[in-house]
Parts: sequence; C-alpha cells; structure tokens
Amino acid sequence: MDSLDPSTERDLATQALARHDRPRTVLVGGLGLGFTTRAVLADPRVEHVDVVELSAPLVRWARAGLVAELAGLEEERCRLHVADVADVLTGGHEPPGPWDLVLLDVDNGPGFLVHAENADLYRVPGLARARDALEPGGVLVVWSSHVAPDLHAHLQDVAAPGETVAEVPIRVRRDGRSFTYALYVLHRGAAA
Repeated sequence: MDSLDPSTERDLATQALARHDRPRTVLVGGLGLGFTTRAVLADPRVEHVDVVELSAPLVRWARAGLVAELAGLEEERCRLHVADVADVLTGGHEPPGPWDLVLLDVDNGPGFLVHAENADLYRVPGLARARDALEPGGVLVVWSSHVAPDLHAHLQDVAAPGETVAEVPIRVRRDGRSFTYALYVLHRGAAA
C-alpha cells in the first residue's frame, strides 16, 4: 500500500465499472488506502459497496479517520468488514453476496505473494468461488503487480462457455522506470 501512484488501483474500479451496465452492488477485496473503493463510489450507479479487509487495525484507522486517504470512506453506501475475503467468497463469513462486481486486490498477485495463504485466490478453486459470487452478467476483476499468465489461464479454466476472459496490461512510468501491472477480467454470462 502506498499513495505514491494509485492509478492502477483506480483502474481496477474503472475497468470493472465500464464492463457492467448496472453495477449496483460491489465487493472490494482489500481496503488498501481506499483508492479503488473511492473510484467505485464515484459512480452514481453503485448502490452498495462491501469492502472486506483482513487487517482489523486498518479498518479501525479508517473508521477513526487516522489515515487521511481512508477518512470518511465508510458511509451510507459503503460498509467495511474485517474478514478474509476467501471466507466471504465461500459464504463462511459476512457479508453475503452475490454482487454485480467483485474486485480483488488482496496481495501483489500470484507471482509475488506477501501472504502465502492468498495463493488459492489466484488458482482455480479461489477464482471459481469469486466467479460464483457474481450475479448473472457480473464482472470479476483481479489486480496483479505483474503480468501473470497462469492467472489468465486459471480464469479461462473457470469461465463457463460463452463467458469472456481478458488480460489488461497497465504500463506505468514512475521515477524514471517502467512497470507493467495487469488486471484479469472474467465477465460472467447472463442467466439463461
């Protein structure tokens, strides 16, 4: 988490929002400094956002306004939940789904994990649970600090016939260096 360049965190939200006609309900996995959530809340079509964050102190700081970027984030349309998003996606912890959009930014991506237990979120079982947490026609977007071909392949394995999967590389220049982040998108099919 840092506030140096939050552009890709905002892109996570804007890419998802652009792919759905009526994104009324949104699950954001990972609070960070709230850049993704603020971008989601800026869209008037969004009626409710559930933000799931594993770190209880970070949620307390947000609620107490101790971190400027997080101050006032929890409001009428936005609820913060202290939980593991993997547990939420299985239905083992509040809040209940399904959602129109599921946005996951819980680690650096499958190739650079800070917490080894997050690995399942980037593999078929975790991605299948995230897909199943979508309303028909919903969109799953997973943020990665790097291009991750295995994540792309796992999303293709999870997609049902007729559903689309995309890799969206995002090139960022910072401090004279170039970085390539990536978003991985699954657009769930509409109900039959």
